[in-house]
Amino acid sequence: MSDAWQRTDETKGDGDARPRDDQSQGADATLHLRVDALRADATMQLRVPPPPPQPEPSGTGGRAARRHGTGPSRARPTARATPATALGSRLAPLARYARRLRPRYPRPGRTGWRRWIPSWRQWLGSVLSGCGLVTLFLVVAYAATDIPDNLNSYATQQDNVYFWSDGTPMARTGWVQRQAMPLKDIPQDVRWAVIAAENETFYTDPGISLKGITRAVWRTVGQGDTEGGSTITQQYVKNVYLNQNQTISRKFTEAMIALKLDNKMSKDQILEGYLNTSWFGRGTYGIQRAAQAYYGKDVSKLNASEAAMLASLLKGAGLYDPTLSKANHRRAVQRWSWILDRMVKIGKLSPAERATYKTFPEPLKSNPLYDTGEQSDYLVELASQYAKKAGHLTDKQFDLGGYQIYTTFDRKREKALTDAVTKVRKQAEKQNPAAAKSGHYGAASVAANGRILAVYGGPDHRRQGYNESNATTVPAGSAFLPFVYAAGLQHGVHKTRVGPATPVTPYSVYDGDDAVPVSTPEGPYWDRSGRKVAARNDGGKSYGRITLRHALAQSVNTPFMQLGMDTGLDKVRQTAVASGLLRSSIGRQVPELSMGTSTPSAIRMASGYSTFAAGGKHTDPYSVSRITRNGTPVALATPRPKRAVRAGVAADVTEALTDSFRAAHPSVAGTKAGVSGKAGSNEKDTAAWYAGTADSVSTAVVVYRIDLAKSLEPLPLHGLAGTSTDSVPYNLWSVAMGLD
Repeated sequence: MSDAWQRTDETKGDGDARPRDDQSQGADATLHLRVDALRADATMQLRVPPPPPQPEPSGTGGRAARRHGTGPSRARPTARATPATALGSRLAPLARYARRLRPRYPRPGRTGWRRWIPSWRQWLGSVLSGCGLVTLFLVVAYAATDIPDNLNSYATQQDNVYFWSDGTPMARTGWVQRQAMPLKDIPQDVRWAVIAAENETFYTDPGISLKGITRAVWRTVGQGDTEGGSTITQQYVKNVYLNQNQTISRKFTEAMIALKLDNKMSKDQILEGYLNTSWFGRGTYGIQRAAQAYYGKDVSKLNASEAAMLASLLKGAGLYDPTLSKANHRRAVQRWSWILDRMVKIGKLSPAERATYKTFPEPLKSNPLYDTGEQSDYLVELASQYAKKAGHLTDKQFDLGGYQIYTTFDRKREKALTDAVTKVRKQAEKQNPAAAKSGHYGAASVAANGRILAVYGGPDHRRQGYNESNATTVPAGSAFLPFVYAAGLQHGVHKTRVGPATPVTPYSVYDGDDAVPVSTPEGPYWDRSGRKVAARNDGGKSYGRITLRHALAQSVNTPFMQLGMDTGLDKVRQTAVASGLLRSSIGRQVPELSMGTSTPSAIRMASGYSTFAAGGKHTDPYSVSRITRNGTPVALATPRPKRAVRAGVAADVTEALTDSFRAAHPSVAGTKAGVSGKAGSNEKDTAAWYAGTADSVSTAVVVYRIDLAKSLEPLPLHGLAGTSTDSVPYNLWSVAMGLD
């Protein structure tokens, strides 16, 4: 071994083997021994411990030198132990564990995706922290939530008041009033039917259901839908303190108030309030009104089966009122049976008693609290339907009440029309009782600006809720001809398949003979049975070549069936709808369409004729001009006029209808100018019409026979509509128009 040696430090040497005195006292000096025998450049390292510190020589630098690092170093004396030091030594073991719990993320010592997976300590810390924050939030929210002092509008129902067009009261609907009942007067079976249906743990829960709330939140947030998850206490809070909005914030507030209310009120008090404020449909709030509306009896007289049916309505009367549809009836029966079984399960109904309830307790067909039997009920029905549609009000909102509905109905016209029809009915019952028994009279007066001024809906709303003025049941017959005439004048005709349309005027000539075959550009029109289609005139009368204006005045049918084919049946349909007839009431697109196979209501027929009186502009008929709620206006979508046909076309139609009126009633025409009108009949004699205009008001009257107990198929009139010289529809029309 060579005695050559070398010490290395942070600085690379140049091979000098001499020890360096200025660093010989370094704390980590290393000796390098070169072993020549082993390998030429091998090095052995020996660790040399640092020497003890040397005392500072006197006179070699003072405090200032040491402060500036220029004097020799001196070991500091050991610091005396303090209380803080002692405490730190005691906490040292805890600090070690604290360091272990401190998150180190991404995790050291792991590779790949494992570096990003939290440890169980990190998971535990996160869960505990989250639970703590949630608990703190709920405690603060509970403390900050107060039970409102005032009840909301659901707990303070009001009437809806209807006014005539002159501002005088017409009707007041009281079927939304609630009659509160003390719990002691509500049978146990009724109480437990509701509890079994809505919240079987009502008497033991804290007022909320965590499971139900979680389900509701999941449905609302996770799937964009809403679902109930409320206890009876929560539903009561919603009924009397909050609104019906299905939102997370409302649900949270509801739960907080329910918790406080459950601590403030007894369970019986909450149940009593809930039963008296819940909505059961048919405009009723509270179990007492529901019992009267569905079974015509007080709640104290309900049995368990009837109570179960009413309890099913709490899930949604629109879905479970069995009288609304077959699907509703099926759902109601299933839920009714489930509720009774639930009552047995919770021990509130014996199996023996349950076995006696095998038949579903069918409720009344309509709410007896609603019907008053007055003719105004038909007006209220029309106005309420329109108010909800035009005011964008739901059934629940409207049933809350407090609305003032200002209708378009003219009180004098309504009385005159009602009295006239009542008189005719009584005469028919004396002269032709067999036909009068199934006789129906529909009538309506509509202004040129769309206002419905009067209607006749039926003899008694309690016996017949069916509104005859708004029924689309019987064909219009020859009263439909003005719409075919208007379509021809508006669009022209095509005698060939190609080329532009040929204009049509009131003086265009057509064949007016009876049984003239209908033709197309290719030849006669054949029906599915292989027969030529031909039009027929009343009485089989032939008129030869005749102008369209004269044909309309004389009610000659055959020219208009051919005119409809030449114009295009699609254009006829388009013109009739644009003029006011409902698209759903228009007949099939076959040649007979021009002969009046469409089935408009009296309201829509009057509205269609008013389009011609308004210069070709049509305004949809409406029955409400203004709505307020407790004095505050409600936005109302009032219809606006739209162009249906050209003004010149409307004038030509009106002139032809004026000729028709003068020809049929010359004595009246001589004393009253500006009156137009036309009778309508059909080949099967199942309906008789009269429609016309005077002083910018159009009225349509229809008389027909239907046995509602058997079917909606129209029956022959058998003289119920009178004769051509003494027409019942015309007589009623003239009274409604003030001509008689």
